[in-house]
Amino acid sequence: MPFWGCLVLREVASNRTADPVPAAAPRCLWIARYLPYPLDAGAKVYSAKLAEALARCGMAVRFMGFGDAADNPPATGLEWLPVAKKKRNRVAALFSPLPIAAAIDATSSYKEALRAQLSQSWDMICLDGYGAGWALQASLDYRNPRSGARAVIVHVSHNHEAVLWETMARKSKVSALRKSILWQNYLKVRALERRLVGQADLLTTITSEDQQSLGVAAARCITLTPGYHGSVRSERCIDGHTPRRVIVVGSFRWIMKQENLRRFVALADPVFHRAGIALDVVGDVPDELRCPLQAQCKATTFHGFVDDLGALLATARVAVVPEMIGGGFKLKFLDYIFARVPVVTLAQAAAGLPAEVLRQVIECEDLARLTDTVADSIDRVDYLNGLQERAYAAALASFEWDDRGRQLAAAVADIIDQRSAAPWPAPDNPLRLIESTTST
Repeated sequence: MPFWGCLVLREVASNRTADPVPAAAPRCLWIARYLPYPLDAGAKVYSAKLAEALARCGMAVRFMGFGDAADNPPATGLEWLPVAKKKRNRVAALFSPLPIAAAIDATSSYKEALRAQLSQSWDMICLDGYGAGWALQASLDYRNPRSGARAVIVHVSHNHEAVLWETMARKSKVSALRKSILWQNYLKVRALERRLVGQADLLTTITSEDQQSLGVAAARCITLTPGYHGSVRSERCIDGHTPRRVIVVGSFRWIMKQENLRRFVALADPVFHRAGIALDVVGDVPDELRCPLQAQCKATTFHGFVDDLGALLATARVAVVPEMIGGGFKLKFLDYIFARVPVVTLAQAAAGLPAEVLRQVIECEDLARLTDTVADSIDRVDYLNGLQERAYAAALASFEWDDRGRQLAAAVADIIDQRSAAPWPAPDNPLRLIESTTST
């Protein structure tokens, strides 16, 4: 990147009211698994809002992924680039050296689209999630045709994936065949994640716990907790007229999310039924999970995906985050807190919350304690109101997406400064994933 371009990026990254960036702005190629809209999963929300915040900071961002560009709203400085055709078959992906998430994305059409983009000038290349790791080697090999310089390679991580997959393989109650597939995928995830973390110029993590777990030096890593973009309820009072309802929100297509939901509903439904408490499960639940659960439930209603989440949050006295498996920051915390719904959670699911917010959340050691805590607290309306009011006040200034965009832009600018003073050597190239992966 020319020196003046780096100055533009740094100035905009540190100044909320900076003038629009010139047409020759620094350029970022964002390689993702899919175009993020509609925002029906936490990972999509994080990717979309971080990319949009980076664009508002002065970077010209081109965001690649499977999907339809028409579903993604226009954003200043950001271009949505859909990848043609579909992902690979999951069964075929089992025979790839890559983990399933990366293998199903590494299609011939995506590789061709990436090669076309890598013939252009880029100052930064973002690999969004470990599923984009199939493009690592091509990104490392890239040289800007205008300047001959390497782009800054940024890996935006969403979790410490190896830990998640190892935990799921160990704890999941599935058939022996499925468990063997989980263990196989864990080994592939671990190998790819290590390459991404070791060879990217900059790693972003969603929580400080992930940074510590991944063992990355602070100079190469920044923690970018999510911002919040949803609706905010300025005031609310829980009283005796508020329905005795509990809500859990999520997208339950991922196997880890399904296992968490299955365990929680099986334990909580009979307890809530005896206590006269209703449980609302909101989000996309596959039929093969929803149907058997619904058949045995008496207190639980499965709503599926809803357009107006606020209407259901307004009828809840308590929200729960019952996730035993799966790390990272849970965006549903912000939906609950800004809707002024008090939260009961498993302690291990609360990573990334600021300390002042965490103090206003009820943490429990296990699902049995969480379920009993909800039942014991449901009628303590003064206590619940105090929790929601203090959590809201603590969170109000802590979750700005533009702050995250400025942090990322400034970190990239710092790397470019360092390179201009002492150019970095090219990394070793032990595995050329983009060329070796099986194509469709």
